[in-house]
Order: sequence, then C-alpha cells, then structure tokens
Amino acid sequence: MTATDGALTALSQGWCALSLLHSRIEARIERALQAHHGLSVREYSLLDVLSRQHDGPGGHLRMNQVADSVVLSQSATTRLVSRLEDRGLLSRYLCDTDRRGIYTDVSETGLELLAAARPTNDAALREALDEAARNPELAPLVDAVENIRPGSAATRA
Repeated sequence: MTATDGALTALSQGWCALSLLHSRIEARIERALQAHHGLSVREYSLLDVLSRQHDGPGGHLRMNQVADSVVLSQSATTRLVSRLEDRGLLSRYLCDTDRRGIYTDVSETGLELLAAARPTNDAALREALDEAARNPELAPLVDAVENIRPGSAATRA
C-alpha cells in the first residue's frame, strides 16, 4: 500500500461520513415536512429558493437556474415545478424580453405553506445535527456545518 492509497482511503472515508450526514439530515427533514405539511424536502427547497428571488431585472430564476439551485436535472425540476403548480403553490410564465425564457414564482398559498413549514424544517435540521454530533465520525462535520457563515464561499457555491 502506498501513501497515496492511504490518502485516498481517508478521503473516501471522509466522503462516506459526509454522505451519511447528508442522508440522515435529509431523512429527518423529509419525515417532518411530510408529516406536518405534506411537502417533500425537494418541494420545500424549491419553494424556499423561489421565495428568495425579487422583482426587477435579473430578479427571477429561469428553469435551468432553478434546476441548479435545487440540484436536480432539468427534467426532474420541470416535473417538480408542474406538481407544485398543480397544487397552486407556484406559477410559470414567459419572460417579457425573451419569449424562450420561462420563469417561476411562488404563489401566496406557496409562501404561506413555506412560512408554516420553515420552523418544522429548522427544528428537524437542528435535531438531526444534534444527533449526528454525538457520533465521533460525524461530529467534525457537524462543527463545520454549524460554522459556515452566510456570504462565505461555501454558501455561494
């Protein structure tokens, strides 16, 4: 075994720990959002991303930007947007300056559901992080997540 093999093993173990942390957090949030609000994690994330856009030039997200923001393929994002549109939680419309561009926007009903779901999301996240912090393999990752500051390179990616 070479030094590189050891480094790759450590890297692989780190990736596995990160993947485990993500899976546990997502599962906890999914259960809470489904039970209390009938939302999936992806649906919540989409509503949250869209609620942060603003009016004016460059203020709305095109469908490809939405896909990037919620880390889904273009087709999966389109299906997700369609489901939420069918529930009256958001709408799609054509861009005024480029008829090929399609924008999405959260409806009042969607904003109300998002506001009601946000404390549930935050509480489930906190619970999942607290539980993970008790695991020695995951504790350093929890510390890293808790120490990310808004505006840092990690939050702009």
